[in-house]
Amino acid sequence: MPSEFREFDCSRLRTHKIGSRPRKVELSSAAVPWRRGGSASDLVASLPDVLAGKDLKSAVGAISAAAKDKKPVILAMGAHVIKCGLSPVVADLIQRGIVTALALNGAGAIHDAEMALFGRTSEDVAQGLVDGTFGMGAETADFLNGAALAGQAAGQGFGEAIGRRLIESGVPHAGASLLAAASRAHIPATVHVAIGTDIVHMHPGADGGAIGECSMRDFRIFAAAVEELAQRGGVFINAGSAVILPEVALKAFAMAANVGHDLSRVFTVNLDFIRQYRAEQQIVHRVRALEGHAVSLVGHHEIMLPLIAAAVIDSQEGPAVG
Repeated sequence: MPSEFREFDCSRLRTHKIGSRPRKVELSSAAVPWRRGGSASDLVASLPDVLAGKDLKSAVGAISAAAKDKKPVILAMGAHVIKCGLSPVVADLIQRGIVTALALNGAGAIHDAEMALFGRTSEDVAQGLVDGTFGMGAETADFLNGAALAGQAAGQGFGEAIGRRLIESGVPHAGASLLAAASRAHIPATVHVAIGTDIVHMHPGADGGAIGECSMRDFRIFAAAVEELAQRGGVFINAGSAVILPEVALKAFAMAANVGHDLSRVFTVNLDFIRQYRAEQQIVHRVRALEGHAVSLVGHHEIMLPLIAAAVIDSQEGPAVG
């Protein structure tokens, strides 16, 4: 018994020649197999010119171009980047003059200082909550709260005060500190603190006036770096900060716009292992709306940042000779 329901008559459809219509993917955008002996930049170039492969290429290209032209490359980082063991990679980019400004949240400054002081960081939060020891490390609090007081007295930002104190104190692992590296390179390193979010705020030596004044000064130092970015063009990278640094960046973008700059010469990169709402909005979509260029890259920091750094450094140094 045939079906009682009407079928669509496909003979009514209009067809066309494939060659007359565009397609999103072509052979020219396909990946090229990487060959043994190839460089880091060869590896990136071998990726398909599609989706994240295309975005990664454009990010590496933008950072490389900015570095070659001596334009700003601002790196804003969440604490997780340090906890992933990437301080040596970022410090190398600072020392090479590729990263020209650094911004951390309060947790980033804590982990950076602990790596310099002790060569290790990141306590067991669950166990610390059970036994009441979480966040109660005396040396960390004394050092950072002391840096805030010293910075307030000297008229310095928080990042500058911490970096200088690490160097001047002769701590055993100062070479591992990004804030110390920035101080040596004479580039702005800012720390953007939300009161109550950091373990050092629980200690009696925490001075809200000193912390607030130093962090407020850092915000204005950061805003000046963003203004230079808007004036000259360059790259802004947000790596692993979900809320604090994207919001700080948004306000700095607004300040630059208010005094007559636009972001059309700015390339922003949002890098994290998941897509976070505020970071995507403030670092990617807002910049695109202001006619800047922006990409979002999803991947583990411990893989993505070394890959990007290697490709950028490789592009600066050119092919090996010999």
